[in-house]
Amino acid sequence: MRKLVVCNAVSLDGYYTGPDDDVMVLELDGAFDAYNAERLRAADILLLGRSSFEGFKGFWPPIADDPRFTDAQREVSRLDNAIDKVVVSDSLTAEQTDPWHNTRIIRRADAHQQIAELKREQGKEILVFGSRTLWSDLLANDLVDEIHLMVGPVVAAGGTPIFDHGSPLASAHRPGEPPVDAARFLRLVDTRTWDGSGNVLLRYEVRTPQEGEGNA
Repeated sequence: MRKLVVCNAVSLDGYYTGPDDDVMVLELDGAFDAYNAERLRAADILLLGRSSFEGFKGFWPPIADDPRFTDAQREVSRLDNAIDKVVVSDSLTAEQTDPWHNTRIIRRADAHQQIAELKREQGKEILVFGSRTLWSDLLANDLVDEIHLMVGPVVAAGGTPIFDHGSPLASAHRPGEPPVDAARFLRLVDTRTWDGSGNVLLRYEVRTPQEGEGNA
């Protein structure tokens, strides 16, 4: 059985991107790059939504041989290039995956079933970078096993929140009730810091609905 692991950067005030979808306001430092390489080494499938796929494809392929980038960034590029990729999209075509031809396209109507089948196979982890709309849907349908949040010392003061009102955490809240106890849905299993970095890794295991109700 494979685990499906979501790995995202987030600002201190809870934003996945800054205003105008600007991800560069986040603390994407050497620790962030090193952890991304670590996660890629533990995976054999990179699962993405179309927007994240196109952003990664437009940046990462040539970095492996570019001496202007760090060792960690060049490793991320090599691993991104080599890993099998799965993209959930109704509009992407095989021709548009160039130069990443080791890419499989899944249509949205088939995504839950096919991702569940991938999880049942033997293999390494299924890794999701970015792709918040995709993984929020997978989280709501009990297909996410872990969420790794790299929280940086940045106040974005706007943008896209990591958990919006449609997420299973936010939607569990009812008007007039106390805030949702996220421990009902997520169990903190690890934290990590790095010398010289303001980033803090929060690694959560996603509870099943039965586990969450049992700890309510």
